[in-house]
Order: sequence, then C-alpha cells, then structure tokens
Amino acid sequence: QVQLVESGGGLVQAGGSLRLSCAASGRTFSRCPVGWFRQPPGKEREFVAAISWSGGSTFYADSVKGRFTISRDNAKNTVYLQMSSMKPEDTAVYYCAVGRTYQSASSSQQGYNDWGQGTQVTVSS
Repeated sequence: QVQLVESGGGLVQAGGSLRLSCAASGRTFSRCPVGWFRQPPGKEREFVAAISWSGGSTFYADSVKGRFTISRDNAKNTVYLQMSSMKPEDTAVYYCAVGRTYQSASSSQQGYNDWGQGTQVTVSS
C-alpha cells in the first residue's frame, strides 16, 4: 500500500497558477503510474492527468490540455501538477492516486488503488 499526501492547494485568481504536489511513501512508488483527479462541487470525480511510472508518457483531459502539466521526481517520491491559466471551472478538490507496479497509466479511476485525502483548489473570477 502507498500513502499519499497532496499539498499546494489554495485560492487563486482566474488566470493564475498553482502547483500541487503528491508525496508518496510505502511500496515502490517509482514503478507505479500516478493520476490526478478532481471533484468539482456537486459533481462526480473526473480525470485530470496521468503519468507513466517512468515519466515518459503523460495524458490529459481535454479540459486542461495545454494549461496543466504533470511531472514526477522519483528520487523524491513526488508527483506534481503544475496548473496555469486557471479558470473558475477548475475549482475542485484535487486527488492523486497510484496504480499497480508497472501498470499502464489510465484515465479511469479503476486503474488506481491508493488515493490521497485531497486538496482544495478554488479559482475566483
């Protein structure tokens, strides 16, 4: 099992930037894919971005493509989500999640086994 802690959330104005971090401890995090998901107020949780265990492949939801960047530093057991040109519709609780060892990165929540507690991101207009 992997323990995940998200940080970096907060309040930002539209057009601004935030960087979320997902720090992991436990099993071989460096060999696991990681995804970021978010749950807007009153809505279902949705996919945001994912990165392969090697960091060589990344995937994004259409709604964030070109504005968000996912990256990882396996030496620090940390995955980042850099968010730029933010919009009020990016307001949500953001979660990171880890898949199984050497599993392919996925946009499906079913592709992930361990989840963090979430961090609130609020974008004001």
